[in-house]
Amino acid sequence: MAEGNQDTKSSNQMWGGRFASGPDAIMEEINASIDFDKKLFAQDIRGSIAHATMLAHQGIISADDKDKIVEGLNTILSEIQSGRFEFSRKLEDIHMNIEARLADLIGPAAGRLHTARSRNDQVALDFRLWVKEELQKTETMFSDLIAALLDRADEHAESVMPGFTHLQTAQPVTFGHHCMAYVEMFGRDRARVRHAIEHMDECPIGAAALAGTGFPLDRHMTAKALGFREPTRNSIDTVSDRDFALEFLSIAAIAATHLSRFAEEIVIWSTPQFGFIRLSDAFSTGSSIMPQKKNPDAAELVRAKTGRINGSLIALLTIMKGLPLAYSKDMQEDKEQVFDAAENLELALAAMTGMVRDMTIRTDRMRAAAGSGYSTATDLADWLVREAGLPFREAHHVTGRAVALAESKGCDLSDLSLSELQDIHAAITEKVFDVLSVDASVASRTSFGGTAPSQVRQQIAWWRARN
Repeated sequence: MAEGNQDTKSSNQMWGGRFASGPDAIMEEINASIDFDKKLFAQDIRGSIAHATMLAHQGIISADDKDKIVEGLNTILSEIQSGRFEFSRKLEDIHMNIEARLADLIGPAAGRLHTARSRNDQVALDFRLWVKEELQKTETMFSDLIAALLDRADEHAESVMPGFTHLQTAQPVTFGHHCMAYVEMFGRDRARVRHAIEHMDECPIGAAALAGTGFPLDRHMTAKALGFREPTRNSIDTVSDRDFALEFLSIAAIAATHLSRFAEEIVIWSTPQFGFIRLSDAFSTGSSIMPQKKNPDAAELVRAKTGRINGSLIALLTIMKGLPLAYSKDMQEDKEQVFDAAENLELALAAMTGMVRDMTIRTDRMRAAAGSGYSTATDLADWLVREAGLPFREAHHVTGRAVALAESKGCDLSDLSLSELQDIHAAITEKVFDVLSVDASVASRTSFGGTAPSQVRQQIAWWRARN
């Protein structure tokens, strides 16, 4: 019992004389965040070193105390990285754990570190630093995925496949063009990452609890030391702002949606019914009972990650929606959502990049499917407009009759005879057969951004110059 009281007394000393008795077990359980915010140790130490250095530069603490603080913090960093640091739940969070250990190492000088700051601006700094670093990592992972897609698009700029709307065969496209659609998606995701880094590139430390401080700080010095563009401009907003975390989660949710759409196509394409691709054993699993099965589990799990990431976004939006200014303890619940989403987004990006590079493209199966479902019907209608001068609505009707005839005969449009087509409309000539093959169809789609191989290669070159 005495030992427990001693621990409580040590904890209360960090708070000051206001709290005469320790919290009970329930309060400790709900209040402590060290189990997850210890992930911020490197950012906390980095921020504290910058803060101490600025305090000394401004004459607020002595150079000797600053040197002791920096040396002690570097020792703590080494202890944590080597696994020798003992985290205490009684000390609540990463900030108090580090400060208590610093006091053990250097004595009274440790108490000067917290001059002109609060845990409110301290956690805002730590978390913002962590999210900024995570965004930079995410930007690189998007670039790797885009590079993998560009390579596959280059290989298959002329490989014909069916294009779909409503998951029904629509018009022939190339696999390269299909890959480039995902390049565009992930390119937008990466652009959002870059914008988010720009938006959040402001340093919170120095806002203190909510009102700023009377000490003569140089917040620009601290911001520069920590790699921020500038300090934040309003102390109340600084400690209550979690837009950077919400923006990260928004980006993650949109990106996860894109990854899930691609994963769904990989699942479909790898079925025996489609057979457009094969995944190696590195990204597939077997069945415990059916020896013939090869399941695209990596793609399915990427698809599933979207639910977790979306849930994290909704959770933090809900946490923040009713909070008055400035800081509230509710905001302690922000980190687990972001940490979980970041971990799962990284995993999904790595898995998708691996699958893109791993998959074997079965061009024979794609080509065979490309002409199914009368996929060149639009080419016939366009030919009637271009060559026979029909209004498009009439051309659409004539083409519909040709499709109905081919369907009744169980053949493709290109297998209908010229006389059969002329019975539908007299303006049709032999030249129509030049546009009814899938290769002719994709080659004709030369509008900017179209599926013609020449256009696909232009798209690839544009993206390679920017990736």
